[in-house]
Amino acid sequence: MTARNIDGKAFAAGLRARVAAGAAEVTAQAGRKPGLAVVLVGEDPASAVYVRSKGKATVAAGMESFEHRLPADTTQETLEALVDQLNADPAVDGILVQLPLPKHLDESAIITRIDPDKDVDGFHPVNAGRLATGLEGFVPCTPLGCLMLLRDVHGDLTGLDVVVIGRSNIVGKPMAQLLIGDSCTVTVAHSRTRDLPEVVKRADIVVAAVGRAAMVKPEWIKPGATLVDVGINRTEGGLVGDVDPACAEVAGAMTPVPGGVGPMTIAVLLRNTLVSAARRQGVTLSQAI
Repeated sequence: MTARNIDGKAFAAGLRARVAAGAAEVTAQAGRKPGLAVVLVGEDPASAVYVRSKGKATVAAGMESFEHRLPADTTQETLEALVDQLNADPAVDGILVQLPLPKHLDESAIITRIDPDKDVDGFHPVNAGRLATGLEGFVPCTPLGCLMLLRDVHGDLTGLDVVVIGRSNIVGKPMAQLLIGDSCTVTVAHSRTRDLPEVVKRADIVVAAVGRAAMVKPEWIKPGATLVDVGINRTEGGLVGDVDPACAEVAGAMTPVPGGVGPMTIAVLLRNTLVSAARRQGVTLSQAI
């Protein structure tokens, strides 16, 4: 058996095209483009590359990109004042403060400062609570992208047994909540889970988000299972996910690294920004995104 390749790059391209069509609708009906503000503090190279990619993708989707770059020694008060300014700006539909922030800044205070209805990263505690209780809000981009890919592979996820490896607030916990919302039976596993291989082996779907290169081995996998690999680990041999590539000989379908989950994150960020703009302007989009 060789696993079907889950092409996140192709799915993300389709989603971006739908977002661009929706952005044109919002612009035509509301008289302005949807707007995404991205804040970068300091000169972290990886963050700078990611911010540039987000800016280019935003403009390509027919949206306004508002980029704010602050020096690494920016004070908490200055950053909070900028967030307050963006919260009040009617041209801004989404606010994203690029993480990690320099160590002297309080990330939690900044995240909770963002208006939950402009929190297109889905990190605000209000949006976490909305997700947990089934209310409408914004969901972190990576897990929502994973859910889209899984729905594309399986259609109806009802009753499937899923193991999510990882319990972070950014991926693991919201991923579990989304899957519960789709009527899956969900186990959240982690570094202290007893007999992790046996827990994973019963799963129809495995979502790996632990940040350990090739941790999930072929002997852990139920034959025919679907594997979603969120990990991106830099090794001497290049980029490696959390799932051993040899798992493709056992799995039924599997996301590659790179080219699987990664492209979905920015595409879903654009989708969330469009949803925010449509809600704020009272625009009903002609197609589901």
